[in-house]
Amino acid sequence: MNDTIARYFAAFNAGDTDGMIDCLAEDVAHHVNEGNVRVGKDKFAAFCAHMSRCYQEELTDLVIFANPTATRAAAEYTVNGTYLTTDEGLPEARQQTYKLPAGSFFDLRDGLITRVTTYYNLADWIKQVSA
Repeated sequence: MNDTIARYFAAFNAGDTDGMIDCLAEDVAHHVNEGNVRVGKDKFAAFCAHMSRCYQEELTDLVIFANPTATRAAAEYTVNGTYLTTDEGLPEARQQTYKLPAGSFFDLRDGLITRVTTYYNLADWIKQVSA
């Protein structure tokens, strides 16, 4: 297992955005599901602040995979969340809970994450919070 990726997810589950950012390279490319690529720690931090306002999430069933040279990694997990505040363009938030399978892919350089790509089924999420 890759220690950087394990620290990144431990920080996520602790609600520790600074801990997540400590795992990133300055030029990190953040590819979000159904969104544009954000480059740099400042844009990653702004994204995390937005997400923290709208969602409370904990990741379970985490499995991390890494190549032998520790330059690439992937993780599969379950997102257990509560939709706190309406996110623009999405259904109205009413404290709905949801549970989604998801995955992330990473590039690493010198022990830091240079790319984070996250995937989940947005249609499934919308169905769950619209019920």
